[in-house]
Formats: sequence, C-alpha cells, structure tokens
Amino acid sequence: MTGPDVTVVVAVYNTMPYLTDCLNSLVGQSIGLDRLEVVAVDDGSTDGSSAELDRFAERYPGTFKVIHQANSGGPAAPSNRALEVATGRFVYFIGSDDHLGEEALARMVDYADEHGSDVVIGKMVGTNGRYVHQKLYKKNDPDISLYHSSLPFTLANTKLFRRELVERHRLRFPEDLPVGSDQPFTIEACVRAGKISVLSDYTFYYAVKRGDSSNITYRADHLSRLRCTASIMRHAASLVEAGPDRDALFKRHFSWELAKLLQGDFPALDEDTRRQVCAGIAALADEYLTDGLRDSLDVKRRVRICLAQAGAVDTLVRAITEEAEHGAPPFHLEDDRAFAVYPGFRDKDLGIPDRVYELVGEAVPGRLAQGTELVDAGWDQTGDDLRLVLTARVGVLGDTGSLTVRLVQGAMPKSADKPGARRLTDRQEPVSAGEFTRTPAEDDRATLLRAIIPVPPEKAKRGVRVYVDVAGSTYEIPVKTGGLPLPLARRWRQAVPYRVAANQNPKGRLVITTAPLWEIRPGAGKRLRHMLSRLKRKVTR
Repeated sequence: MTGPDVTVVVAVYNTMPYLTDCLNSLVGQSIGLDRLEVVAVDDGSTDGSSAELDRFAERYPGTFKVIHQANSGGPAAPSNRALEVATGRFVYFIGSDDHLGEEALARMVDYADEHGSDVVIGKMVGTNGRYVHQKLYKKNDPDISLYHSSLPFTLANTKLFRRELVERHRLRFPEDLPVGSDQPFTIEACVRAGKISVLSDYTFYYAVKRGDSSNITYRADHLSRLRCTASIMRHAASLVEAGPDRDALFKRHFSWELAKLLQGDFPALDEDTRRQVCAGIAALADEYLTDGLRDSLDVKRRVRICLAQAGAVDTLVRAITEEAEHGAPPFHLEDDRAFAVYPGFRDKDLGIPDRVYELVGEAVPGRLAQGTELVDAGWDQTGDDLRLVLTARVGVLGDTGSLTVRLVQGAMPKSADKPGARRLTDRQEPVSAGEFTRTPAEDDRATLLRAIIPVPPEKAKRGVRVYVDVAGSTYEIPVKTGGLPLPLARRWRQAVPYRVAANQNPKGRLVITTAPLWEIRPGAGKRLRHMLSRLKRKVTR
C-alpha cells in the first residue's frame, strides 16, 4: 500500500470555532481522503479545540492523526512534532484558523509532479481584514527565484514542500521564536530548493483574521518582534552570502518587520523601550543595511530606519508625530535633486547623509498630490476677456532656480483621472496658460501659487492642474478643491454668449466647464426650414 501524497500539518491552540471550518476544508479536498494525511497537534488548548480534533479523528480514522501535548507557547513545537510522524510525499502547513479552497491540494500536488517542484506556492487571500501581500500572484510560474521575485514578502510556511527536501536538510522550526518561526524554515527551504513554483489561477488559501485579533502575530510587543526579526535575519545571513541576493531578501525585513516597529505607536512607548528598539535596529542596520539596500527603500522608511540607526530617538519621535498630524513633509528641490524635509534633514549634530532624505528612484506622484489643494478661486472679467484667479497650495519648497511649477488649464487626459498625480512623458510637455507668483506658506511646509489663467471661449470641460518638475521628471497634479466654496457660474462675451462654471468632480478635483449659452445643433437648420415651409403653406391657404 502506497502512502499519502500530502500530509497537512495543523498546529492548534484555542482556535474554535475557526478550527471547524479549517478541518472541514481539509476533509472536503478534491484530492480525496485516500491521498491525504492530516496530522493535527493540540498545543494544550482549553477552548474545546482538543475535543473537536478528537471528533474528526474518530470520524476519519484513516486520515487524521491527533497528538495532544502541553502548551509550548507557539506553533513551532507542534509543527516539529507533526513533521516527525508525517508520511506524505509532500507536506503542507495550514493555520488552524484558516481554510483551503476545495481543489487546493490536488492542484498543487499535480503541479509539483508535472514540473518537479520542491516548493509550490498557491495564491493566498486575506479575510476579515487580514492583509496578504499579493504581488507574487500575477501569473502561474513553474520556476521563480527567491531573490528576483516578490517571494521574500511571502515567507509564511503555508506552502507545499517536498518532504524529501525537508528531511534531507532536517528543516525544522526554531522553537524559541514566538513570532515568525515559519520564516527560517521557509527561507532555508527556498534557498535549498531545486525549483520553486507559484500558482495564481485559483484561490488556494484563505487567511482569516479572528474577530478578536487574537492571532499570535497581532499580540507580540515591540521588543519581542525585534528579537525574532534579528534571529531570522541572522539565520538567513548564514545561508545567503552578502551581496545583491541577500539585499533582495533583507529588503523585506527592513521595509516590513523593522519599519513596523517605527510606526504611529512608537512615540507612545516608554523611553527605555524606544531606546532599546532603536539600538536593536541600529545593530541590524550596521551589519546588513548596505547603501544599495538603503536606497531601495522608500524615503519614509529609509529616514526612520536611519534615524534609529543614528540613535536619534527624539528626532525619530518628532518625525513620526509630525507626519501623523500634518501628512508627508514637503519636498525641497535643489540642483535637480528632491529631498523630503523630515526632521533631522541637514542636522549637523546627527550627520545623516542627504542621500537618506533624497527621493531615489521611487514614485512621487502620491506624495505630491497629497500636499496640493485649492486655497481660493474667483473670476476676473474685462469685457470679453475672462480669467480664473486662484491660489493653490503645493507641497514643494525650493529656490527659483531649481523649482519649475506651472499652473495649467487644459483637457484632463483619461490616464490622469486616477488617484494622485501622474508622470508625464516628453511628448506630454504641458503648455503654460497664465502667470503665477510663488510665496512660502505660513507654516513653511508648502508653496502658495497665485495664478491668473485665461479661460478660452470654447465648449470644453477642463481640469485645473499643477505641473511640478521633480528631480528631472515632470509630474501632473490635479488640484483638489478641499471642499472650499467655488465661484458662482457666470455669463460672458456679447456676440456669442458663453457660460462658465467651476465645479468639483466625483474625485474632489477642480474642473472648469465652458459652453455657449445657445448653439444650432446638427440638422437643426433643415428642421427649421421645414417648419417655416409648413407655416408658409398654412398662411397662403
């Protein structure tokens, strides 16, 4: 008798009633019970999970193996215990509060057999607000790289592993990590795998966020998460030598795990904890944050990581607090370079390089659009000439020589009707449409642009936009109205009177609409002649 194709490992601790859905999704797999083995390890549950496991084992005795043990404090020990008794050709790990799509196991096993895969990753989605990184799941791919794909951002162990690979390298979960114990296992399996495959054409895995957010990931404190991340990175460094591959892997840890320690809840920590968090991040940055890896981070994360590395705890708190209260800081433009003016920028006592604050190869439209909005607007009319007079606030600072900003009224391209700003190509160079003056905003966080824009007598709907040159690229920013009162519609011109109106479109942006008050539509002349002819015939009778 041959053994099962796949052993599903379920580490269980107090996950009722989610556990029932999880187990039902396993016994309902299209692969069939004869090809399936479920090894469930109860890690000292006290909520009825233990009895639920025994109920399934009694109902499916040829499929379920249930092991009961005292609580170990995390999923690593029960997962290791399950691996010791697993017999399938492949092993698959599932969280006991999650569940699978009906065809999940059959599809993954068949794909692994077809392509000789050691690791198969099936598409995961989050439910109840659970975040799951999706970039990896663009298409099916039988052979992806750990270093040249989005796999480093998908390091959960919820994958199909060839058990021969697991046992040959004696892969196990570190039992001293309360958070992230699956990462060392997954990283080493992917480093040693001959082929890693991804399947994206089916929803294989549903990751559930419990209603009380009691998943272990959400319960760990800052210092615990820091210690776990440091251990994971040290293990990975022992497998991958320094260089671009290691940088590609560690980008995840600097931009995700470590950056999450420096979010909005950081200022509320006690002083000693803040200091310890910064010291721990500094040690990791000193060892692993290369210049190339640093420059690959977005400027917000880069600045916060480097402030922690410099031990500038108070400046870091100010950077986080000010961004929470006022939004992203303005840009400072200088010699075709753009810098985000976070606290610590050019602070001689800190000595942090300008490069840390510079926008380096990253998308800037969203940050530009965030700081651009209408201040006031009105009409100025002299005879048949009409102008829109407005003031807009733009989150850019800089001297006259390095800052080029044009307020332009023109047709809004369809591609620009998306959130944020957009980058222009050379063939989309904007045409100036009026004069403007520039002054600093009262809070020194933006530039106020006061513009006088001629309104052409044409039938048209046009968006009012700002064009900003940032570090050699031109960006188009729709002007948001911010809910301000807009000037009333008015009539202008004598020979052919027009109506002009300023409105807010569904995306909250300023739009100017112009149209003749009356016009002869196509075919109207023919209908008018026919009506006059009929009237003439009636009169002559």
